[in-house]
Amino acid sequence: MSVQEDKKEIRISAGEEERIARQIAEKYNLEYIKLDDFEIDPELFRSMPADLMLKYSFIPVKFKDGVLRIAIADASNVLIQDELELLLGSTIEIVISTLSAIQNILKKSESSQRVLEEATETFRLQVVKEEENGEEVISIDKITSDASPMIKLVDSIIFNAIQRRASDIHIETRDKDVSVKYRIDGVLQYAMEPLDKKYHNAIISRIKVMSELDIAEKRVPQDGRFKLRIKTRAIDFRVSIMPSIHGEDSVIRILDKETLSESFSELKLDVLGFNPIAIKKVRRYIAAPYGMFLVTGPTGSGKTTTLYASLNEIKSIEHKIITIEDPVEYQLDGITQVPVNEKKGLTFARGLRSILRHDPDKIMVGEIRDPETALIAIQSALTGHLVFTTVHANNVLDVLGRFLNMGVEPYNFVNSLLCVLAQRLVRMICENCKKPVKYPHAYLEESGLDLKKHKDTVFYDGTGCMECSGTGFKGRTAIAELLEITDKIRDALLTYKNSADIRRIAKEEGMVFLREAALEKVFDGTSTLKEANKVTFVDENL
Repeated sequence: MSVQEDKKEIRISAGEEERIARQIAEKYNLEYIKLDDFEIDPELFRSMPADLMLKYSFIPVKFKDGVLRIAIADASNVLIQDELELLLGSTIEIVISTLSAIQNILKKSESSQRVLEEATETFRLQVVKEEENGEEVISIDKITSDASPMIKLVDSIIFNAIQRRASDIHIETRDKDVSVKYRIDGVLQYAMEPLDKKYHNAIISRIKVMSELDIAEKRVPQDGRFKLRIKTRAIDFRVSIMPSIHGEDSVIRILDKETLSESFSELKLDVLGFNPIAIKKVRRYIAAPYGMFLVTGPTGSGKTTTLYASLNEIKSIEHKIITIEDPVEYQLDGITQVPVNEKKGLTFARGLRSILRHDPDKIMVGEIRDPETALIAIQSALTGHLVFTTVHANNVLDVLGRFLNMGVEPYNFVNSLLCVLAQRLVRMICENCKKPVKYPHAYLEESGLDLKKHKDTVFYDGTGCMECSGTGFKGRTAIAELLEITDKIRDALLTYKNSADIRRIAKEEGMVFLREAALEKVFDGTSTLKEANKVTFVDENL
């Protein structure tokens, strides 16, 4: 079966998948069960080998009188029952369910985490115990896979990271051990117990081999990339190796484009989380014939995703849209995307000059980092092109200072600007374990809230569950403040009014500040007050 055919199969509707599963059950005279409200028996799950459940795609439903009842999706393989009876040492009774429901439960359960724990058992800091007979015993699980233990370890770390929706894998070397962390929803979490330091070189070497980096070089940073196919998904990984005082550290960025394409199958501004008023204003500016649409915020605040969503909304056969990025993170149909390659001399500035000779209507510059790129982008916006770009700044008012420091003429810059969108990402409360929470009055005051106004406000938090890996959060949403370059704002910027004056004018003209946008997410139960305080300043809207 080709990958394309496989993908078609995956995209069948839930109703169609259930209909097929019921037909299979009827054909083989087996019972069909619906797993939507299936209650996981933690003890029964823990008694099952995690790698077997994942390999054969089954879940244990019930164990009674020496008979283990399991749910599978494919009953055509008559040998599977015999194999599992042999491997599990128990009589098997098969029931049928849908594959997506089974895989969903396996993802939610700790099964993938247990595969990782089993793979890392050999490499942990070993506690040497002494038995009564005086012999030293080391607890080591024999790895049954044909692959070498080190390959299995690194593959398990990567597989588990993907299962847990991690965006990055951090391998940090310390004095006596090696820690592995995942960045999930923007926050680092330990993936497992620390590993023994003596395995550090082998782990880093394995990652270097996968990324085609120099194994012998350990004194300078190295960057590479590799691609893996997991089931039907092709996933890209970017690797950064950096020397530290205890040895080399590694960060692996996971670029799971197919998951992104599932989440953002229709990558529009609506799915990002902005409030409807902000979306309406943004849509007006991205439809402008020329000018600069500028997005600002720190690294990892979703700037590039916002630009992609904007381009996706306005692309048409009538317009030539070209982007220059470092790197190209999503691939968009109908748009020419150019990756920066500084080793070969293709910088943002050089690429942008070349793009302008390619007859574009709209241009996206991934990031403005240097004066040359800034000047070319501004000239492009002034001479009839619509330019989308990002710059690193903390808020909309810091942007002018950034450009002035690059030696840009203020008049040209301000006249090229359509608007400045500053954004952040806040974590969303897990819907599965969302509960009302009461904050002390002192904390509400510290958060800048009026006690009289909010004494009856219901706040929410996540208690932590299997669905969210115990964090209480699942996914992130964007908050934004949009500074529209009106005549009053333009005059204020050109006459170098202080930021307080510009904020006052913007407030009078209806601007919603980041702090207010964050509190909107708190009051509607999307996020927590603690998360809003972590991402925005308490006095930001004053």
